[in-house]
Amino acid sequence: MTGKIFRSCFLVGLAMMVLCTALFLVVMTNKHEQTVYAEMRQEMCYVRHGLEQSGKEYLTTLTGTQERLTWVAKDGTVLYDSVADPATMENHADRAEIRQAEEEGSGQSKHLSDTLLQKTLYYAVRLDDGTVLRLASVQTTMGVILLGVLQPVLVILILAIVISVLMASRLARQITKPINSIDLEDPRADETYGELFPLVSRLREQNRTIHQQMEALQRRQREFTALAENMNEGVLLLDGQYHILSSNQGAMALLGQEEKPEDLQEDCRREIRVAAGRALAGHHAQSLMDLGEQVIEILANPVIANGQVTGAVILMVDVTEREQRESLRREFSANVSHELKTPLTSISGFAELMKEGLVDPETMQEFAGDIYKECQQLIALVEDIMKLSRLDEGSEDLEQEDVDLYGLARKVLSDLRPIADQRGIALHIEGKGQKIHGVWRILHEMVYNLCENAIKYNKDQGSVTVKLSGDEKQAVLSVQDTGIGIPKAQQERVFERFYRVDKSHSRKIGGTGLGLSIVKHGAQFHHARVSLDSEPGVGTTITIYFPKEASNT
Repeated sequence: MTGKIFRSCFLVGLAMMVLCTALFLVVMTNKHEQTVYAEMRQEMCYVRHGLEQSGKEYLTTLTGTQERLTWVAKDGTVLYDSVADPATMENHADRAEIRQAEEEGSGQSKHLSDTLLQKTLYYAVRLDDGTVLRLASVQTTMGVILLGVLQPVLVILILAIVISVLMASRLARQITKPINSIDLEDPRADETYGELFPLVSRLREQNRTIHQQMEALQRRQREFTALAENMNEGVLLLDGQYHILSSNQGAMALLGQEEKPEDLQEDCRREIRVAAGRALAGHHAQSLMDLGEQVIEILANPVIANGQVTGAVILMVDVTEREQRESLRREFSANVSHELKTPLTSISGFAELMKEGLVDPETMQEFAGDIYKECQQLIALVEDIMKLSRLDEGSEDLEQEDVDLYGLARKVLSDLRPIADQRGIALHIEGKGQKIHGVWRILHEMVYNLCENAIKYNKDQGSVTVKLSGDEKQAVLSVQDTGIGIPKAQQERVFERFYRVDKSHSRKIGGTGLGLSIVKHGAQFHHARVSLDSEPGVGTTITIYFPKEASNT
């Protein structure tokens, strides 16, 4: 801006100087011509008077004058000329000053030489006899005068240009200094020109608007950041070139990276790139990414602006638990089908034999007992499945109360004693009363299943011992047997549904494979922890650690 103002000021000053000089020269030239014409008129008065008094002889007496004197007859014939021979001169009837003098009494004109270095001023007067007397004065033109003083004029011109440059530069700085000194963050009208008040007011208003918009954007950014950073799901925002514009900590955690990768093509897994490619092509994409211990669901959608795809949004959700549940559901369905098929096949076989009359009356009672046994096995299986379903869904109206684990264990052992006595298994309980807050029926199922398993998988003449202990924070219940034990490799799976260590033995004793699974879910319901310690051929100890303030939340 300073340079533009400088150039404008300099060019205006230079133009004004040239214009003023030209006007001055024109005015001075005209003034000089008027002066010369005035002198010629004065001199013409004297010559006319002398010519009228003395005749042509008077003209010959005029010597030493710088002007050229010419006397012209009415027809334009030159009667006298002070410089040239009249006989050799052409007719002057067509001269402008002569015609004007004949018409108006006096006339004047000027004529430039071919070289433009001189000009001749003519002044003519009509005499009483009709002839015309003319004076001619040769003058130097302004161009010749300028050429004569060219050197000083050039010096003055250069000096004037230098002064103009300095003044234009200073003026430009003075003009732009108040403008450049305006604080765009807080413009004040009293620190600059009054003419700039509308601009300053507009700047202040614009600053207020920008400040409000920035505050709104920052607030939205904080809200978005707080939302994104506190999401377990991962979010990636891409542009059309697969560059990652934004991401949250959830995405980095799911990808196992500490810093945001610059380019999706280079640094991310193939599943994400494929989903991003479909989204950038304008399609919705959904896929699963298996990370071993985790399963991530990838949802990708295009970002469309003005009818064109400008980027993509990728949402990554940890669906490990969902997939595990789905896997468990499929496995559960397969196991239930298998567990139901076995007793139903036996019942169908017995019934078919009885229908065809292939069973004699002596064995009919035995077949009926087998059918009853298989039906009881089915009923027990269905009941256990229903118990697990209720624990999973929390569909029961479960009322919590203070439960004495010692008293509950004594009742369970009392109920199971007839079964234990059949195999000579001794039942013992040690410790003292431990109260927790929970659901009595679920706790009874848990302890009953543990003690029943300890009897079923025990050795004849073995023992089962229930121990209770605890402190202010937790109550501990353990069931110890002297049974067949569980191999180390299978100990982690015994709490799975329908899992049996020895399937033939479990079938023989009538187990459903759901007892320990019910114990596990009951413990989760009461926020308890279950541990298992077993050695094949020695026995098994299962311990449950109940918090004293257990509640179903």
